[in-house]
Amino acid sequence: MMSEIQKKVKVHVEKVNKSYGENHVLRDISLDIAENEVVVMIGPSGSGKSTFLRMLNQLETPDNGTIVVDGFDISEKATDINKVRENIGMVFQNFNLFNNYTVLENIMLAPVELGKLDKVAAEKKARELLKTVDLVDKADVSVNSLSGGQKQRIAIARALAMEPDVMLFDEPTSALDPEMVGDVLEVMKNLAESGMTMIIVTHEMGFAKQVADRVVFFEAGKIQESGVPEQVFNAPKNERLQEFLSKVMHA
Repeated sequence: MMSEIQKKVKVHVEKVNKSYGENHVLRDISLDIAENEVVVMIGPSGSGKSTFLRMLNQLETPDNGTIVVDGFDISEKATDINKVRENIGMVFQNFNLFNNYTVLENIMLAPVELGKLDKVAAEKKARELLKTVDLVDKADVSVNSLSGGQKQRIAIARALAMEPDVMLFDEPTSALDPEMVGDVLEVMKNLAESGMTMIIVTHEMGFAKQVADRVVFFEAGKIQESGVPEQVFNAPKNERLQEFLSKVMHA
């Protein structure tokens, strides 16, 4: 969790809009995220959370507005987005692993291809990361043989192999069987406690309560409310947020 000391801004978003035809998905979104901060974005499906997240590494491009990550203005055409992406880890709903590679090869691939590490150093790093995600015994097996929860933990290890400054998680547990969710959330919780800057889109409200420094509620393409978990979950001001929580928070 963040200390009271003011941290430097890691992600700066100002007046960002995005439309797909008539569908105005994001409306004048402005948000600053500090170094070491864990920000969890909640809201109904279709509210713009994932689109916003994907804009932070230019998997989606804004129609207008400014997005600065790590001091790089990625809304500027001249910015080398591939260079910026080397410092941004992203974990998707559906793993995006290479099924024809072993677990170890999946984790080693990017650092070696991009010249960050040689093969020996990359393997050492990969084996360390397998400890982090509690899958040391799976190093040499094919990704195809893993369960969904194991694949997602490998996807997290693969993202961490590039030693990113910021980690983005796009509903990382939504494609998993309920019994596998806990293992993935545990890895993410440990990561949050280590001080990683994390931006997470999730429907796991208990997890959001536990790890977030700040919870941001999206609805109809806008940030309707933002605050510390205690305030957002226990004393929500926004009527739509109250309604949303009453449906998703189980007694």
